[in-house]
Amino acid sequence: MPAITRGEVHHLRAVGAPRRKATSLDCPSCGSSHVAQVLGDNGGVSYVCTACGHIWS
Repeated sequence: MPAITRGEVHHLRAVGAPRRKATSLDCPSCGSSHVAQVLGDNGGVSYVCTACGHIWS
């Protein structure tokens, strides 16, 4: 099997699109992706934006 040259590896990296995590959320208030998942009072799941403080579920 032929060895991969440095130029070929660089070419492969340039072709691939940057991937975003499938689990990431954006704040509906400010659009920031800095979001934490927290447990609500009744055991439900809520989210809080660590950039602006907006809370939603």
